[in-house]
Amino acid sequence: MRWTLDQMPRLDGRTAIVTGASSGVGLATARGLARAGAHVVLAVRSLDRGRAAARAVRGSNEVRSLDLADLASVREFAASWRGDVDVLVNNAGVAMVPAARTVDGFEMQFGTNHLGHFALTNLLLPHITGRVVSLASGAHRFGTIDFDDPNFERRRYQPVAAYGQSKLANLLFVLELQRRLAQRGSPVRALAAHPGYTASNLGTHGRNRLLVGAARLAGSLLAQGPATGALPSLYAATQDLPGASYVGPDGWRELRGHPTLVARSLQASDADAAKRLWDMSRRLTGIPTS
Repeated sequence: MRWTLDQMPRLDGRTAIVTGASSGVGLATARGLARAGAHVVLAVRSLDRGRAAARAVRGSNEVRSLDLADLASVREFAASWRGDVDVLVNNAGVAMVPAARTVDGFEMQFGTNHLGHFALTNLLLPHITGRVVSLASGAHRFGTIDFDDPNFERRRYQPVAAYGQSKLANLLFVLELQRRLAQRGSPVRALAAHPGYTASNLGTHGRNRLLVGAARLAGSLLAQGPATGALPSLYAATQDLPGASYVGPDGWRELRGHPTLVARSLQASDADAAKRLWDMSRRLTGIPTS
């Protein structure tokens, strides 16, 4: 039976944080959680866009500033938090962008997609009571973690390679986070999800206008909408699944469809690489972890 929003459990009295919730899959995820009764925090870079998005959420919500490309912003967000977090959805991301650096000097895709969420999750972890869901991608399959040069300081920058590395890092992060949670007997579960081929603005910033136009045309013909693309995240956030599970669409090549458990690459299942990435991320961000 195909899983839909109608099968989501009630989340009344629970709090969920969704990063990058001002548009696309993030906004659809926020709407789905609010529809089920959760109080949803839209953690966004632009407060104006976040407030506009919040009007479409309709349920209980609030908007808070968070720039994952700035560790000071991540620390400020976490330091201001009071109360429990039942669900944290690490949704925000950038894709295939031209060479750029975060405020702290990290390659933009690795810094935003992985290191920003690594810092946020660990800083919020004392408050988290239920789930951490991190958005990955089928692009992890062509990713490789360059432990000697993760920020493309010595090698030639390639947008696709940088994106693949960041998405592989998302899955390795989930693997090691779940191991650490289980080791200390925590009931919190870490899971991953990917939306398949979903129409969104991801990957359009700074790109050639003709290429962006072609991508949008292809998306309008082939891609599923954000509401369907959000289903794997919502499934991972609410269903009784083992820790470190990976959820994606059930259709051809996982490009579209309804949520189901999917496989990850051998590289994304490497426990030693996951530990090594965790240690490197801790050094790069300066964020203490348990």
